[in-house]
Amino acid sequence: MSETASPRRWLFVLTILVGSFLLFLVQPMVARMVLPRLGGAPMVWNSAMLVYQALLLGGYAYAHWLGRFTVRRQAMIHVALFLAAALWLPIGIAEIAPPGPGQEALWVPLLLLASIGPVFFVVSAQAPLMQRWFAADAGAGDPYYLYAASNLGSFAGLISYPALVEPAMPLAAQSWSWTAGYALLVLLVAGAAAARWHGGAEAHADGAGEPAPTLRRQLHWLLIAAVPSGLMLSTTTHLTTDIVAMPLLWVLPLGLYLLSFVIAFSTFTRATQIITLLAPVVLLAVGGLGLLSSGGGSMMVALASLAMLFTVAVALHGYLYHLRPVARHLTLFYLIMSAGGVLGGLFAALFAPLIFDWVYEHPLLILAAAMLLPLPALLPWDKWLGLEAKTTRAVTVVLVLIAAFASWHMVDQWTGRLDGAVTGWGIAIFVIGMLVIGWRWSYVSVLALLMIGVGGWDTIQESFTGARVRSYFGVYTVTDYPETNQRRLAHGTTLHGLQRTDAEHRRDPTTYYGPQSGVGLTLDKAEALAGPGASIGIVGLGAGTLACYRQPGQDWTIFEIDPVMVGIARDPAKFTFIADCAPDTPIVIGDARLQIAEQPAARFDIIVIDAFSSDAIPLHLLTKEAIGIYARALKPDGILLIHISNRFFGLEPVLAAEAKARGWTAAIRMDPGPVGDEYGDLTGSNWVALTATPERMRELTGGLRPRKDSREDGAWVPIEARAGFTRWTDDYASTLPVLIWKNIIGGRDE
Repeated sequence: MSETASPRRWLFVLTILVGSFLLFLVQPMVARMVLPRLGGAPMVWNSAMLVYQALLLGGYAYAHWLGRFTVRRQAMIHVALFLAAALWLPIGIAEIAPPGPGQEALWVPLLLLASIGPVFFVVSAQAPLMQRWFAADAGAGDPYYLYAASNLGSFAGLISYPALVEPAMPLAAQSWSWTAGYALLVLLVAGAAAARWHGGAEAHADGAGEPAPTLRRQLHWLLIAAVPSGLMLSTTTHLTTDIVAMPLLWVLPLGLYLLSFVIAFSTFTRATQIITLLAPVVLLAVGGLGLLSSGGGSMMVALASLAMLFTVAVALHGYLYHLRPVARHLTLFYLIMSAGGVLGGLFAALFAPLIFDWVYEHPLLILAAAMLLPLPALLPWDKWLGLEAKTTRAVTVVLVLIAAFASWHMVDQWTGRLDGAVTGWGIAIFVIGMLVIGWRWSYVSVLALLMIGVGGWDTIQESFTGARVRSYFGVYTVTDYPETNQRRLAHGTTLHGLQRTDAEHRRDPTTYYGPQSGVGLTLDKAEALAGPGASIGIVGLGAGTLACYRQPGQDWTIFEIDPVMVGIARDPAKFTFIADCAPDTPIVIGDARLQIAEQPAARFDIIVIDAFSSDAIPLHLLTKEAIGIYARALKPDGILLIHISNRFFGLEPVLAAEAKARGWTAAIRMDPGPVGDEYGDLTGSNWVALTATPERMRELTGGLRPRKDSREDGAWVPIEARAGFTRWTDDYASTLPVLIWKNIIGGRDE
């Protein structure tokens, strides 16, 4: 075969790689661009996800529609659409009129569509369309392996943004670099079109005599595609809620999900076969923990959950590959796969937080995976024993009943840990599960019984106590500890608030907010610093602990992004800080940066920013522009107080660079917390104070102490800068330089 008549596989592989890389690079880039303008409210991210999925599905539908034409006609339409979409370059946020009251839910998707809609749409069609063109050559062979290349490109784009692009480039440079990549993609698409144009081949030549897939087969594709998509999102939620909170954790499940396509659609069928054989065992071993609501911060459990996701995704995507149609129906296949991905994403990301008070979507998707997985019998004992089908069914029923008996004992003896007799019963259920692989409903039943036995019954019961509530920001649980007179608010595995329940101590500040913490020392001096009518803004409500620092006559305003948290803090049956100390304090719901920007200039004497103690920091609250908004809302001699205690991020260099750039004075109070704490009510904390005038800092601190005195009661010390650290702005900010790697590797959690 001559070069001109060759299938030119390299060209199609390269085109697909570049297109998928650009697609997964633009998503986080646009998210960073809109963050300062829209804030971190959940509607922004949910709307963004819906827009991306809708555009991807639209791109696949467009590719399917194009398939009715000859390759020549397809190429003309597609290249023309590429050139038209280029009018939206370089990537930026569209200037459209702000929304009216109550119109935000429609306005955010409109903004995203206006900003990147045409570009994202045309690039998203690459994977199925290039495969269709590739298959137009009679000598090209099976085109489906190109989907492995597509997902390899997607994985590369996903990893590249946080690891390489964001730390190295401001947003403007990112946008122009992406535009250059888009230009390269247009040339590659034109080259791919030319490779088929001159041959005159038609895209529907392969499999012309094959009937269209039945509706039943199409529904099967839809369900098989939906489960791994939903499981990827539910695994992320389950890990961050109940196992271990860690920054950038969302990258791992999504990356493994993309890699599963690479293996399943590649020519390495042996690897897919081995993983498919192991998948029911892995699902039984790890999925059995799916209803456990107290993972104890175990990195081993987190890694096992990721291994289960990858194994199940490879097995199900391998099954999809096995069920693939001939090339003539390729675009229909990918269209339904995309619709399945949207369906799984909608269930896990949007509907589940509205329906459930815990991450019940995770065990439900595990059971759905068990119902769809290929289940070859690992231990064909029925054949070894020469049993008839009727006898085999009777034996499996008996085995399931034994598993139910064992699960009942596990529930009765459950203490929150797998130990003692509970472990023995759990092993028995696992062994039974191994024996019934190959009998689907028996296998699914045993898996469900194992989930209930391993802490699942406790999780279900807690849903009926009213102690747990869920929002788009996570799962909150209020738990009483009578032995220590404590009531605790947990956000997943993170302690989010604590109150003493004995009457004489219930107004005592706890956790990060003790009398010797930076915020405690500052608010105690508020009257001395600003007079009896001090105006104070608090960002981050929690359980409302800070409310009991309020003095008569002071004007307080609290900013909180999560309405569910407001309900918890205002409910005297849960916490009484607000009810006891500040019942009339207004609580403004919304992203703090956007809400403070609407406050009158020079309103506050003190602004407290308490939004950085969880695993995922709202980066847009620490940029040059954000600090400028706080500075505008502060009086000229006001104090900006920022809580930077964090397990995974060392934020001191960020504020040191900002203070230096503004010519401000900055100090940090590093409170050891638990020293001398009889009841374990206090937590170590780091609070940074920033002022525009050195005199105000001296009034607050009484003079800074040497750094070696940082653990002394009431000691404020100079903040430490880091040489070469770049100031964060809305255009450039990266969390990689401030990651505390030893805590990430060690899986430290609270």
